[in-house]
Amino acid sequence: MNCENNYKKNMFSELDTFISELETKDGELISVLHKAQDMFGYLPVEVQEFIGEKMGIPISEIYGVITFYSFFTTTPKGEHPISVCMGTACYVNGSETILNELTRELGVKVGETTNDGKFSIDVLRCIGACGMAPIIKIGNKTYGRVEAEQVKHILKEYE
Repeated sequence: MNCENNYKKNMFSELDTFISELETKDGELISVLHKAQDMFGYLPVEVQEFIGEKMGIPISEIYGVITFYSFFTTTPKGEHPISVCMGTACYVNGSETILNELTRELGVKVGETTNDGKFSIDVLRCIGACGMAPIIKIGNKTYGRVEAEQVKHILKEYE
């Protein structure tokens, strides 16, 4: 546990340095939140409080920004975050069936992470590649024209 505490302490120190080196803190909240999420993987309350204290911003304002932008998350994501596009083209072409297959295969609901921390599932409104519908993303890799029967095979790539 001591190693974990030192690791967190170093990450907070690195985030403190990042904030301190900003020319101005005005208008930089989103940049700081991106940096923090890149470092911690998500934005837990303790990180939000730290940012608020260092930037002189109420935590309510920080939470408002985090919940407004879908990129930010307050819950840990899996090592391989899965996003299922539920935009019109994807939905019409079966993304709901793919989502159901993913949740069945992994045993988690949307917004949850598997017990082993390997996968998490979220939905997106549109990825912007409608010609490849339906689409899922795992990390930075995009899979197009996915069929429910392919889900098990796609997941095996990440074992």
